[in-house]
Amino acid sequence: MSSPSKTSGAFHSTKAFSKKVLLSMLQEKPRKSTARAQGYGEGAGDRVTGKKEQVVGAVTGDRSQEASGNLRQEKGNAKQDVNRKMF
Repeated sequence: MSSPSKTSGAFHSTKAFSKKVLLSMLQEKPRKSTARAQGYGEGAGDRVTGKKEQVVGAVTGDRSQEASGNLRQEKGNAKQDVNRKMF
């Protein structure tokens, strides 16, 4: 009977470790994608709400509400930019 060599043992150990790392990376990606999609959706909601506030403020002459709407739109744009797919 031949005993396994140190090289063979190291190879199999490295192979097992690589499998664990790869599986871990594959499981992590969906979570990041889900979080990114949620952030992008929140940004879209902020943009729409901000536009509504801006228009209502402009129609009623309420400059404070109009400015608040503009800020909320910018916040939504920023959220969407951050969560836009980078690849």
